[in-house]
Amino acid sequence: MERDVSEDEGEKAVEKTAEETTTKKRKIQTIKPAKAKETKTKTECIVAKKEKQEDEKDTKPKRKRKKITDVLAASAPKPGRPADLQKLFEDNFTDKRSVIEMEELKLPDSCFLPSNDLTHSLSSFLKEICPKWAKLCKNHTEQKSVVMLIVCSSAHRVLDLIKQLTTFKGNAKVLKLFAKHIKVEEQIKLLQKGVTHMGVGTPGRIKALAEQDGLSLKALKYVVLDWNWRDQKLRRMPDIPEVKLDMLKLLEGGIAQACQAGSVKLALF
Repeated sequence: MERDVSEDEGEKAVEKTAEETTTKKRKIQTIKPAKAKETKTKTECIVAKKEKQEDEKDTKPKRKRKKITDVLAASAPKPGRPADLQKLFEDNFTDKRSVIEMEELKLPDSCFLPSNDLTHSLSSFLKEICPKWAKLCKNHTEQKSVVMLIVCSSAHRVLDLIKQLTTFKGNAKVLKLFAKHIKVEEQIKLLQKGVTHMGVGTPGRIKALAEQDGLSLKALKYVVLDWNWRDQKLRRMPDIPEVKLDMLKLLEGGIAQACQAGSVKLALF
């Protein structure tokens, strides 16, 4: 009898423990969804906050980076001066040339004729700086050489300037010196055919002709740089990197020394 009682009590204890375990599991199961829901809510809040911040960024006006054309368009045009050319030499050659070579590139004011004040046409400007043009042309008899070089930035500009020379050039022979559609060899032949008084061209092609002995600088008296004219992007000849460098190398290749000696005069148009 005592044994049966103890067995009943043991079974009851086991059932009680099982019930307690089941109750605990239920409590845990009811708690877990709540935590998951809470985590989900927090994640949604963070995502919503990020989206809001991104929307705010998109609505903020972006700061535009200024282009060189915008800066040039806003600034009033200033005529080129001899000091501008000298500064160009210093900015581009100081770290590439020796002290002696830089001294040879220094151009005193006596090397320059009056610059264009932006009121002249090409013909009126040339008449002012070269009043004895007709006499110079008459006395010029050397082949492969010119009395005047007009240096500009592009083939299109060369053609434009040649049209503007009508009232100045008289009977002088003018040759266009640019690379577009014309080979160096063809231009050398043209220079050898007869007497050319004036060359209008780009610095790269003029430099190439001089280096290949197709163009002699011995009879040269005037070098006019088309300094102030601006292209569609509002760039002047010294603003275009490759053209600027060709121009400086052309001047370095004998013209600067001739200017210092007094046989050649420079002018900024």
